[in-house]
Amino acid sequence: MLAERYPYYLANRPRQPNADLPVTDKYSGEVVARVAVADAAAVEEAIAAAVRAAGPMRKLAPYARQEVLEHCVRRFHERAEELALALCIEAGKPLRDARGEVTRLIETFKAAAEEAVRGGGELLNLEVSKRTAGYRGFTQRVPVGPVSFITPFNFPLNLVAHKVAPAIASGCPFVLKPSDRTPVSALIMAEVLAETALPEGAFSVLPTRLEDVGPFIEDDRLKLLSFTGSEKVGWDLKARAGRKKVVLELGGNAACVVDREPGADLDFVADRIAQGAFFQAGQSCISVQRVLIHEELYGALKDKLVDRARALRAGNPRDEATTLGPMIDEPAARRLEGWIQQAVARGAKVLTGGGRRGALLEATVLEGVPSDEPLCAEEAFGPVVLLQPFRDFDEALRLVNDSRYGLQAGLFTRDWSRAMRAWDELEVGGVIVGDVPSFRVDTMPYGGVKGSGLGREGVKYAMEDMTEPRLLVLRQG
Repeated sequence: MLAERYPYYLANRPRQPNADLPVTDKYSGEVVARVAVADAAAVEEAIAAAVRAAGPMRKLAPYARQEVLEHCVRRFHERAEELALALCIEAGKPLRDARGEVTRLIETFKAAAEEAVRGGGELLNLEVSKRTAGYRGFTQRVPVGPVSFITPFNFPLNLVAHKVAPAIASGCPFVLKPSDRTPVSALIMAEVLAETALPEGAFSVLPTRLEDVGPFIEDDRLKLLSFTGSEKVGWDLKARAGRKKVVLELGGNAACVVDREPGADLDFVADRIAQGAFFQAGQSCISVQRVLIHEELYGALKDKLVDRARALRAGNPRDEATTLGPMIDEPAARRLEGWIQQAVARGAKVLTGGGRRGALLEATVLEGVPSDEPLCAEEAFGPVVLLQPFRDFDEALRLVNDSRYGLQAGLFTRDWSRAMRAWDELEVGGVIVGDVPSFRVDTMPYGGVKGSGLGREGVKYAMEDMTEPRLLVLRQG
């Protein structure tokens, strides 16, 4: 079970001035814990502490940063079941999915521990003309300084890890605002960080009221803002962020194309699409939302996807047999239920699902959804997948691009020339061939274009954003 109360962490230390933020069990709706909320004064104190910690963090030897990260890996292993249960309760994830996220948390910290000692400098040949004869250049990567993070509810451990672990590996002190819907996971992570020898002020984890979030975004002492969340909020934050770097990982309505010769057994394709569409109730930025199927395969694959959606067991995420848990809250489920009904009113057909009980929305498969309906054009962020046949491969690519989002796309094809054409032409951050767009390894560059954001996550790539090159030029003779 969760503890009754959780402190926030300010300059590496726990503080419990209040217990004002209730944390609910997303299945039962009951309040199961209370969390301390940081006020404006605490946020100011945290930023000032991060500024003071910038020098000590920059001077912290790479092996010492690695030791901090390796300590976290050990402790996350030891507390794995506790972390999984926290995800199950506060985020509504089925236990099997929660355990998978804990595994990815550990993998992300492992990757950061490896990157922490790899350096990243470069020797430059500057003798490009007679004028520069005798000159050599060298670069080193140095931390940008204090940084701020704002994280969402859907992956309360691993999306936090994708910001925190690279910051430690890079030598950047940070202030983090976790989602107020799922703060406990980040606070357990902070508890583990507090066991390490990080310099005072190296980290603060602060659940914060909306009216006190401004400094995370606007304070010029913070040199980078990394935000994961909705498109509307993300671009607003960028407009307010001033001169600091901004990394945005925003939403999507990810598409998957199934070509006439998919290069895989149709059962495998159906399994992967169902997993990508309904995993953690579809609450993922790269959840499979649109499936474009060659007309020769459409009927057979449609039947298989309907069967898999109907086979999911919805219910209490703490039950080991549950494969579909609740959405984050009932308003979110009602919003998506309304989108389904609106699409049906315009001619869409529900092949299975569509029902709702509280925050539990049935796994839903539809066809014939108009492209301008919110269910297709917006980010559904729930257990809904839309099917559409196509005849011509270029038409399918055009339909994928017919979106203001561009995070990742999936493609099942046997034809490698088509795979390369998709890589060249699809307006997305990543093309996944032989699998669904929901595939992600925590070391790969991950991020989007268009409305899906800017910059890339993945440990090595996040570290590039959190550091900058510093040049040294030497003249010989």
